[in-house]
Amino acid sequence: MNEIDRPEVSVVLPVRDAGATLARAVASVRAQTMREWELLVVDDGSSDGSTDVLRAQAREDARVRMIDGGRRGLVAALNQGLAAARGKLIARMDADDEARPERLAEQVALLRARPEVGLAGCLVDFGGNRMANAGYALHVDWLNSLVTPEQIALNRFVESPLAHPSVMFRRELVEKYGGYRNGDFPEDYELWLRWLDAGVRMAKVPRVLLTWHDAPARLSRTDARYEPEKFFRTKAEWIAREVRRLGVGRVTDPPYVWIWGAGRPTRKRAAHLTAHGLRIAGYIDVDAKKTTAALGGTGAPVVGLEAIPPPTEALVLGYVAARGARELIRSELGRRGFVEGRDFLMCA
Repeated sequence: MNEIDRPEVSVVLPVRDAGATLARAVASVRAQTMREWELLVVDDGSSDGSTDVLRAQAREDARVRMIDGGRRGLVAALNQGLAAARGKLIARMDADDEARPERLAEQVALLRARPEVGLAGCLVDFGGNRMANAGYALHVDWLNSLVTPEQIALNRFVESPLAHPSVMFRRELVEKYGGYRNGDFPEDYELWLRWLDAGVRMAKVPRVLLTWHDAPARLSRTDARYEPEKFFRTKAEWIAREVRRLGVGRVTDPPYVWIWGAGRPTRKRAAHLTAHGLRIAGYIDVDAKKTTAALGGTGAPVVGLEAIPPPTEALVLGYVAARGARELIRSELGRRGFVEGRDFLMCA
């Protein structure tokens, strides 16, 4: 039985109108040092010649399989690819990205060596203009700083800790916890939060194994599901679940939390927590001039650092997104005996 009959890895690649980059992406999979893979390219209703590219690639390599997605959208295409996969491991790719030749082999090696890990990512190279798109480049740098399961879990509420096309995961996770869900939210981030909440451990190969191209038409730039506010709304449910776990024996039910940050954007984003049963005890601000006994419209006080209750009585959520804010919050709370992941969570 050859690698085509029983692939170890199924690479799922959805595509719609990516004729300009698709051949490059497929070629990077075909160039893998590991041979036991199949590439499932789900065509989500392309009209730009992508189908012709796929047919040519499939004629040259029987491991490339084209699936008609019927133009039902990205989530349907992803789940169609998962349903057709024959490998025990699922790798993701996008039509505008490039895998390094060792990518599949190194991620498989990590999952073989560490059976407690359910998902293996990798570091990614920013395939864009760092000067023109400095914000996205900094996001990639942040992603690449998260490698261990502990780092990924602690930072999961800041932003999505994984580049979606860089991951490989065990197919059994889909069978246990479900695949991609459709809705007004980023489908990959929702999946990671759901799996992490279920106890799935995620790690990364500490090497760059994918070039993540920052194309102007990338869905994360053009689709409303990836707007910043959608991320805050999506993660509120999972933050609330984690707060309830951490708050046993420490806070009331429904639990109160302290929000670090008192500006309007912070209050708006933290307000999503109340829809999931959390109550806001107060807001924390480093500027003493902003403290008040009751913030208008909330009834909660704004206090300075000296008024934060001790960790035995308080759970703090860091909601300030300004550059350097996470470092300040971690430093100040650490000096007061708070332990991240036990007494406080970073959420922006």
